[in-house]
Amino acid sequence: MSDVGVIYKVYPKEGELEKALEGIKKLNPNGLQTEDVAFGIKVIKAFFAFDDSKTSSSSIEEKLRSIDGVNEVEVDQETLI
Repeated sequence: MSDVGVIYKVYPKEGELEKALEGIKKLNPNGLQTEDVAFGIKVIKAFFAFDDSKTSSSSIEEKLRSIDGVNEVEVDQETLI
């Protein structure tokens, strides 16, 4: 099968950025950064690379959604690598 790279936009709950970041770090992303959106609102961008025969982008998205402090998750970019 193929290796897939996905960047997720993770929107933390208000005032829970650090809690969300700590939870995401436990999933061992390949890359992690925060970006200012507007008016002090930050979004977390988490990059995951994986073999699509062993996992799927939707299963990672579900894990991200279940993290305490996470409000919303969306796929920002997805590509074969």
